[in-house]
Amino acid sequence: MNLWQEFIRPATLSQALKAFTESRGPALPIAGGTDLMLDLAQGRHAPVHTLVDVTSIAEMIVLELRGDELFVGAAVPVNRIASDPLVGRHAQALTEACELIAGPQVRNVATLGGNVAHALPAADGTIALLALNAEAEIASAKAPAAVLGGGDATENLVETRRIPFNELFLGPGKSSLKHGEELLVGFYLPLTRHHQASCFKRIPRPQGVALPILNCAVWLERENGDIKDIRIAVGPGGAIPFRATEAEGTLRGQSLIKTTFESALGALLAQAQFRSSARRASADYRQHIVSGLFKDVLETAWSRAG
Repeated sequence: MNLWQEFIRPATLSQALKAFTESRGPALPIAGGTDLMLDLAQGRHAPVHTLVDVTSIAEMIVLELRGDELFVGAAVPVNRIASDPLVGRHAQALTEACELIAGPQVRNVATLGGNVAHALPAADGTIALLALNAEAEIASAKAPAAVLGGGDATENLVETRRIPFNELFLGPGKSSLKHGEELLVGFYLPLTRHHQASCFKRIPRPQGVALPILNCAVWLERENGDIKDIRIAVGPGGAIPFRATEAEGTLRGQSLIKTTFESALGALLAQAQFRSSARRASADYRQHIVSGLFKDVLETAWSRAG
């Protein structure tokens, strides 16, 4: 049985969005396909008529500086992100997360956009982007507009918008993207300044399965020996990717000493909603081990920012 009926490779965002609207059945974007193809083959995804390959769309495969931000296209392969010097300089947590996604063969084709669009609350790339204060760029088609000069000729126009990264997620495996109407184009990240740094680490299953029991990313800024600002993301800390905002408030403006860390850990544990997973770990075990992971990531980011 065919897993799809049509395969289209558009060269522009406009062509991709048009392919969605003109498909004779359900249509999905595909880049690396490392999750999607397995889900289709194993019956975990509803049938699809048209696959729209986005890996030839220029806006989605670029990785570059844009003013005072770093832009990472949603269809950029994970291995390219992991090895790119711009990412290493301005988003070290993302470099470290991409180095740990699956294995080398998968990373050669898997994309950051796919990692995010799957909407899992402990996806490594997602947790790093959340701590790095990313914004997502979304493309959709405008209503056809009549060409000036009369006649009934029309042209499809594309409009894009930027949203805070956390607004992409509705629940486990549920994205806010409108399927068949919108495309995730890429991510904007603020550039790293003096005395700012980030770190990502995780605790994997010991059997070699490429799934984290827990992961954590921290971005922080130091000033006069104190934590001027900080962002903390932990996965899975809830139904959607989790920002430990209470712990951030405890640490902001404070020195990184034992009593401050203990207060922050208590705030994180009170806010997080760890869950049990038959494939990964129990909620109690995650609560038990998060202390060491959080301390390690926090201290590494603190040292780097110095």
